[in-house]
Amino acid sequence: MNGLIVHCYSGYTYAERPASFCWQGMEYEVKEIEKEWREPGKRCFQVRTEDNKLFRLCYNETDKEWSLTELAGG
Repeated sequence: MNGLIVHCYSGYTYAERPASFCWQGMEYEVKEIEKEWREPGKRCFQVRTEDNKLFRLCYNETDKEWSLTELAGG
């Protein structure tokens, strides 16, 4: 996704837990990971930011790219 940079905790694998991300020129701190799941070839996280917005972040392990979707209810 254009303009998306994700900073994450990586232990034994990459993208174990997103900590913050830059999107559309704004830096967002992840306050809480509300949900975490796997899809074929992807790791996905539903996160709430410090300013109480809700996003879905998915890491495509094949393309090594993050995607972001802003969710309603934030």
